Amino acid sequence: MDIQGIQKMTLLDFPGRVACTIFLSGCDLRCPFCHNSELIDAGKAESVMTEEEFLSFLKKRQGLLDGVAITGGEPLLRRELPELIKKIRDLGYPVKLDTNGNHPRQLEKVLSEKLADYVAMDIKNSRDKYALTCGLQQMDLSRVNESLRMLMDSGCDYELRTTVVRELHDRESFADIAEWIKGAKRYYLQSFTDRDTVLYSGFSAPDPGDLRAWAELVRPSVELCEVRGVD
Repeated sequence: MDIQGIQKMTLLDFPGRVACTIFLSGCDLRCPFCHNSELIDAGKAESVMTEEEFLSFLKKRQGLLDGVAITGGEPLLRRELPELIKKIRDLGYPVKLDTNGNHPRQLEKVLSEKLADYVAMDIKNSRDKYALTCGLQQMDLSRVNESLRMLMDSGCDYELRTTVVRELHDRESFADIAEWIKGAKRYYLQSFTDRDTVLYSGFSAPDPGDLRAWAELVRPSVELCEVRGVD
């Protein structure tokens, strides 16, 4: 499997670890505020290294890195992903997986085989705004809900997160999310940041005061709720 992007060292992507992050192309959603829009179309995204080159990189970084984060795109679209994770783990690296939650069968395989040490799953918005936030006309949320319940019951360490966009989220969004994810271990509201790679222009960060107020709204429903991207 080819790799479409790599960040060779990060202290942010894998909680508590000095990690590298790899980016895999291809996504089934079209979130208009997506930061990695160049990765959406798997057929157009250029590769930066082969799987063999990446594994060689990891061998050279043993003792310097202590984790690998896998993001996208949507990594679970890659049928070869479990085998790649096994090879990474064979080198002694814990693995964090990012997912949009729309692929419960693939997630089930990762969880049942204990391939991931940490999973970060997106909760895009309230249930009534989900399709809009994902850039779709309609969306079957049963798959996202199945992934959510599976992750919460798995025993795997995890977080849920929402990228908050001024034009797409409001108080009602988080009132519904609080009800939906009740009992979750960790939930983060992360502020949208505009970049040149965002799929569509016209989106902006929410007011920091709103972010903190919405976090307070969700906090009673989960074990831990925090805001990211705001000083």
